[in-house]
Amino acid sequence: MYIIVTPLQFLRQARKFFKKHPDLRPRFARTLDDLQKDPFQPFLELHPLSGKLAGCYAVSLTYSYRITLTLMVTEKEIVLLDIGSHDEVYR
Repeated sequence: MYIIVTPLQFLRQARKFFKKHPDLRPRFARTLDDLQKDPFQPFLELHPLSGKLAGCYAVSLTYSYRITLTLMVTEKEIVLLDIGSHDEVYR
């Protein structure tokens, strides 16, 4: 089982995101639960990022929204970095 770490910056982003999209809270909770169990489950669509976000990963919350994260496999730790639309998190 992995440990989910939520830095203060992510919590601020999430608060703003859920003010605009309160309907996605249950989906987010399920996604976090699934990430904690095994982030490599195919339906999470975990994929590495490139460019200035190299070293980070992303998972799909919905078709339009993503969560970016760092994944430290050796420490079994997942650090959440950002949540938002595809264009917002990949900027």
